[in-house]
Amino acid sequence: MPIFEYRCRDCGAKFERIVSVATATTTCRNCDSPRLERLLSVFAVAGSATKASPSETASCETCGARQRGLCPE
Repeated sequence: MPIFEYRCRDCGAKFERIVSVATATTTCRNCDSPRLERLLSVFAVAGSATKASPSETASCETCGARQRGLCPE
C-alpha cells in the first residue's frame, strides 16, 4: 500500500498516511476534516550497485597509479 502525504485545507496540519487504493479517502488527524490536499512525496532509493564513470577507473596519468586518487605520497 502506498504512503501519501497530506495537508489539511482547514487547519493546515501536514501528515502521512498509508492508504489502500480501494479506500483512498481519509480525514485529517488533527481536526477530522475531509478537506485534504495530497502533496508530492519525495523518496530516495540507495544501492551499492553503481557503475563507475570512466574517469573514476582510469589510471593516474601523473604517477601511474592503478586508479586516480591512489597516488603514492
